[in-house]
Amino acid sequence: MSSQFGEKIADGVFSRYEGKLLTSERSDFQKIDVYDHPFFGRVLTLDDLIQTTTRDEFTYHEMLVHPALASRDRVERVLIIGGGDGGTLRHVLMHGASEVVMCEIDDAVIRLCRELLPSLSDGAFDDPRARVVIGDGAAFVADHEDAFDAIIVDGSDPVGPAVVLFSEDFYAACRRALRDGGVFISQTGSPIFQTDEFQMAYGNLSASFGACEPYLSFVPTYPGTLWSYMAATDGAQLRASSGIEARLRARGIECRLYSEEVHHGALALPPFVKELCETARPVPVPRG
Repeated sequence: MSSQFGEKIADGVFSRYEGKLLTSERSDFQKIDVYDHPFFGRVLTLDDLIQTTTRDEFTYHEMLVHPALASRDRVERVLIIGGGDGGTLRHVLMHGASEVVMCEIDDAVIRLCRELLPSLSDGAFDDPRARVVIGDGAAFVADHEDAFDAIIVDGSDPVGPAVVLFSEDFYAACRRALRDGGVFISQTGSPIFQTDEFQMAYGNLSASFGACEPYLSFVPTYPGTLWSYMAATDGAQLRASSGIEARLRARGIECRLYSEEVHHGALALPPFVKELCETARPVPVPRG
C-alpha cells in the first residue's frame, strides 16, 4: 500500500512523494523512515526530511567529496561527521586514504541503511581502512589536533543539536584538527530557500579559516534542487586546482556528475549568491 511523504519547504511550498513504506523506526535522536519509490528507488527520510535516494545520491555525494579530495595530491586520513548512509564513506575511500574515520551519532541510521540501502555504501563499512565511531561529531573533533587531511560534514540542517555543526567554535575546532594544508567541506543548504543557513555557514567559516569557497550543484530531491557546499582551508584553494582529471584517472575514479570542468563551473557563483556571501556575518550559536 502506498504512503505519501514529503516536507514543507517554505510558506505555501511543499514537496510530496508517494511510495511504499518499508520501515519506520524512532531512535534516540530522530524518526527514520525508508520508502520504496517508483522513480527514485529506495528513499531515506529523517524526521520526514528526505536525506538521500538510490537514484540521485550520486549528485550529492560526488559534489560533497570529490571537489576537495580530487584537488589534493595526497589524502591520507579523512574524518567524516555524519553520513550514516555510507555514501560519503564510499566516495572518500576511492581516493586511496589509509584511514577514514566516520563519526555518526545515530547507529540506527547505519543499521537500516546497510540493510535497506546497501548500494549507497557498497561494502564501504567493511573496508579495513574505515573506522566507524558512534558519538557526537563536535566532541570528537574537539579531542583531535593536527590529525586529518580533510574533514567532511555530511550532516543535517542547523536545527536542534545539529546547529552546533554550523558554529564558529566548531569550525575553529575543525581547523585545529586539520593538518597543514588540510581542507574542510560541508553541505550548506539551498541558497534560495535556506539563505539564513547559507549565510551562517559562510560567516562563521570565514571567521575561522583563511579562505571559504562556496560552490553549487543540484540534487533533484532537495528543496529547490539548487544546492550549496562550502570548502574552507588555510592552504591551496579549490579554484586554483588543476590536474583533477589526471588524479581521478590515477585513482581509478569514474564519476557520473563530477569532472574537472564541473569543478570550476561549480565555483562560478551567480550574482545573488555572491551577494549572500558579501552580506554574511558571523552568527553566534547558543551552546546546548
